[in-house]
Amino acid sequence: MNIICMKWGTLYGPEYVNNLCRGVQRHLKRPHRFVCFTDDTTGLDPDVETAPLPALKMRDGETDTRWRKLSVFASDLAGLSGPTLFFDLDLVVVGSLDTLFEAPGEFLIIRDDDLFRTKPFRWLNRKRDTFLAMVGNSSVFRYEFGAHTDVLDDYLADPAKAAVDYEHEQQFLSDHMFRAGKLRYWPRQWCVSFKNDCVPPNFASFLRNPSLPLDARIVVFAGNPKMAEALNGGGQKWYRRIGDVSWLRKAWYGA
Repeated sequence: MNIICMKWGTLYGPEYVNNLCRGVQRHLKRPHRFVCFTDDTTGLDPDVETAPLPALKMRDGETDTRWRKLSVFASDLAGLSGPTLFFDLDLVVVGSLDTLFEAPGEFLIIRDDDLFRTKPFRWLNRKRDTFLAMVGNSSVFRYEFGAHTDVLDDYLADPAKAAVDYEHEQQFLSDHMFRAGKLRYWPRQWCVSFKNDCVPPNFASFLRNPSLPLDARIVVFAGNPKMAEALNGGGQKWYRRIGDVSWLRKAWYGA
């Protein structure tokens, strides 16, 4: 079993990787490798196995570096093989991960719509609504390493066209897997949105503190507030209070 993540640039410090690794160690009983693909190993714990950030030929002038995620579909990276779970860095592991390896399917991902509230009037454009309802959120996905190199081949055939046809890499990835008949989603309750599933909606947030939904495995920070804001007591709005998140800090820092 493999858990992999990627860190490049300066947006996320080494503490994101270290705390993610510790969370995995607490919540995954199966023997596994935890590998971080990165361009800077400074500050990473000895328990974190590191490998160079895979090279990826993007279109000239590309500024959306999220396309780099597609590089994990290469045929050979760090000697990996077997079931592989990809994690973004800005999420918190809060429950058992073993079931994520037991769920049936060749490729599993979060349904993006599960992390957000219903968009009013999106249904007016039925074709786009149908497409967006299919798209997965690539914060958490599982695949068999080396079994889907066609994803990367498809992208590398014309990175410029991919960037024009799709808004970002998770649309490209989801559509590729959908057309191949391999797209499956995690159970709704396993990967939850902090803003929409943990924080009570609107003015109810002034009466109740954020809480963890039953059977949640991972808390994802889609939209705002971001994880660092929430952990540090920020992210308040005039219509939304964040409240006490000591349970989230405990899950993140392991204390």
